[in-house]
Amino acid sequence: MIEADLLTMAYPPLIVFAAALLVLVLPRILGFAIGALSLAAVVAIAAFAPDGAHLTGTFLGFSDIRPFYIDEFTRMMGIALGFLGTFAVIYAYSSEATKTMAAFALAYVASALGAAFAGDWLVLVFMWEIMALTSTVLVWHYGGDAVRAGYRYALAHGIGGSLVLFAVIAHYAQVGTFVFGEGVDYPNALLAGGFAEGLPMLLAILGIGVNVAFVGFHTWLPDTYPRPHFAASVFLAAFTTKTSAYVLLRAVPEGNIYLAYMGGLMAVYGVVFALLQHDMRALLSYHIQAQLGYMVAGIGIGTTIGAAGAMGHLFNNVLYKSLLFMAVGVVIYRTRENDLYKLGGLWREMPLTAIAFFIGALSITAVPGFSGFISKGMVLDAADPGYYGGSEYQALYWLLFIGAIGTFLSFIKLGFYVFFHGESDRQVRDAKPGQITAMLSVGGACVVLGLPAVGWPVFTDLLPLIDGTEFLGPGGEGQTLTPYSTGHLMDAAILIAISAVGFKLIRKPLSKIDYSDPALIVNPVSYHVGRGTMRATTGTYAAVDNAVVGFVKRCYWVGNNPVLAVDAAARRLPMVEAEERRPADGGRPSTIHLRTSIGTTVLLLTIVLTVVLWLLIS
Repeated sequence: MIEADLLTMAYPPLIVFAAALLVLVLPRILGFAIGALSLAAVVAIAAFAPDGAHLTGTFLGFSDIRPFYIDEFTRMMGIALGFLGTFAVIYAYSSEATKTMAAFALAYVASALGAAFAGDWLVLVFMWEIMALTSTVLVWHYGGDAVRAGYRYALAHGIGGSLVLFAVIAHYAQVGTFVFGEGVDYPNALLAGGFAEGLPMLLAILGIGVNVAFVGFHTWLPDTYPRPHFAASVFLAAFTTKTSAYVLLRAVPEGNIYLAYMGGLMAVYGVVFALLQHDMRALLSYHIQAQLGYMVAGIGIGTTIGAAGAMGHLFNNVLYKSLLFMAVGVVIYRTRENDLYKLGGLWREMPLTAIAFFIGALSITAVPGFSGFISKGMVLDAADPGYYGGSEYQALYWLLFIGAIGTFLSFIKLGFYVFFHGESDRQVRDAKPGQITAMLSVGGACVVLGLPAVGWPVFTDLLPLIDGTEFLGPGGEGQTLTPYSTGHLMDAAILIAISAVGFKLIRKPLSKIDYSDPALIVNPVSYHVGRGTMRATTGTYAAVDNAVVGFVKRCYWVGNNPVLAVDAAARRLPMVEAEERRPADGGRPSTIHLRTSIGTTVLLLTIVLTVVLWLLIS
């Protein structure tokens, strides 16, 4: 009991944030070691803290706040983020990341863990905003093109975070509590949580949709992730989007068919534009959106296998997506080249990096024997009317299947042109020892958790809503997971065959295409709209200011020269004669000064409006 209480009192985000501060002041190797150990401690806390354990306190004047809560969902998030974070720190150390960058990365990880472990909406939205801030600083730290991309990233996440904040406020106003699962009655919900229906739910979906890269809200993702230090991309690939997918499940516990189909569109949209990329990290960034599509689809379906599959795919994506960014990062580090078409034949020069890449590629493409095969198969089964899906999800199943083909084509393309196409004209060294350790450790998990008969039951035992290999079907009946059934293996074989033939057919024309995502028009349009809005606002302010000041000056002059004012008005009338008079002020113009800054004006208006509002209320 004492040990369990101690684990409950050990607040993971605080441990990691303390490590971030120590990184700045300790010798580099010691600081990075403490950073990695802090994240390994998070894995231990998540694995062994008892279900239902939580910390309570008062925050911002609200009581019964739960900054740390353990259930099967937060446990899985803690293990996934802590495990990957441990090896991401090791990778960053070996990739010559600075102490400052490591401190920013650890602070970012701490905030993501804070959002993942939160037991109420108030703490979650607070950590959500810190996560947006720390990830932006991590992007900015690299300088160059990352700075402007970081501003766009900050704007996107600022808008999304504001929507989530408004959702939390509206939720509290409606139900009177921030605690997950209290005040809202969802009879078919698979987990505690859920926003109140109506405006809170709508705002939450839109705000979270920015972070999980809904189609149309996603432009920050391929715009930002290819630009910072390649080790920073490893952290970015794992934390924001995956934490947000978990929060989406917590926010919409009963699912939603429109949400499910948004996931299908994300899967197809992401792979189409991944196929058209030359930049390796841009290709991987679009595949973050595509893989998030499977998670969003599973959440939207709302059944046990759909939600469990979404969480399983989240767990696997943390591993294999970061592994792919690690492998591509090593290629960029050694060759100083981002364009995959300018590489080739590197498997002879970098065999260990090639092995790590292909482990990640086989996992993300859901080849049998790798972890992605289990989780992606669960989401496909949740949508397939031939397994557990309703007839209304037939089209969704085909969207997800098309997305799976596109994923195969993308990683055949990336692996072929980087490692096999032609002979390498470069003599480069393979990954450094720390990079190899990180890649093969994460890759080993991808292999072990997908092994037939041995590994995959261990993986499904980690999943929420699954009891070993048993789960409740859509009708409430007991079902058993059988990922390596003949039908599933046949589906995988068909997928591989279609993809292999398809790549043969499209390889040459595809190599001549380098299209940007048409949705990236959002960036220049947003710039010009913002610039135009700013000019219109300041121009309107100037016009009103000139009119008001001119009016007051005229009134001031009239007050000093009432007779002249009457004469001037009279002269404007027909048939009236007025004699010339000398101004009382000697002809000097009014010298009244009513100028002030916009900020002071806003302050004065705020004070006036506050007084008016107070008078009206009282």
